[in-house]
Amino acid sequence: MRVSLFITCLGDVFYVNAGKATVELLERFGCEVDFPETQTCCGQPAYNSGYHEKTKAAAKNMINTFAHADYVVSPSGSCAYMFHEYASLFDNDSEWEEKAKALKEKTYELTQFLTEVLKIEDTGSEYHAKATYHSSCHMTRLLGVREAPLKLLSNVKGLEMTELPNSHDCCGFGGTFSVKMPTISEQMVDEKVEHVEKTNAEVLIGADGGCLMNIGGRINRKKKPIKVMHIAEILNSRGER
Repeated sequence: MRVSLFITCLGDVFYVNAGKATVELLERFGCEVDFPETQTCCGQPAYNSGYHEKTKAAAKNMINTFAHADYVVSPSGSCAYMFHEYASLFDNDSEWEEKAKALKEKTYELTQFLTEVLKIEDTGSEYHAKATYHSSCHMTRLLGVREAPLKLLSNVKGLEMTELPNSHDCCGFGGTFSVKMPTISEQMVDEKVEHVEKTNAEVLIGADGGCLMNIGGRINRKKKPIKVMHIAEILNSRGER
């Protein structure tokens, strides 16, 4: 099975290990992974800020970049969902709308691809820690991926999962929201960190770089002894602590 990796901006710059873990996971389960070098930002920051016309340039580049892919897999539910939004950008351009729809149909978030396409619920991983999982807004509410991450984590040997209180609450990142509304964003992420602390978790796991960067940054500033990890790293682990 041939898979093209959509690494995302945050994955490329800040979460390199999550990207490596994603590739290793896919290859372990028989996928031939390639990395199209013409990929750039998916355009979500501009799109969420209302600059839809300017987003079209990024969208066209990404549509062309992954045109020949059998499957597109990303370690980010938020960025994967942006590919689903492309069709709405071209609702007055039938040619690009069809190309956008074709990209949408073959694009998956990592845990979604593992469970829905590869039919895998146990990656054979092992990680010894008490952990909790943060579910990101775009991944759960828009992309509709809710159970896959938890199902995979439940089968990680040595991992003790504890439910995060008010797990449905936004962490306050929201892309450009955290820049435009920093005071509100700070209050939201403080509340999220408090909920994480209540679980007594040693590790906070997430599937979106934006959320991990926001929550992890606040945890570091508050000097809390909580490790923040991408789910791909956990699912690819082999007995770490």
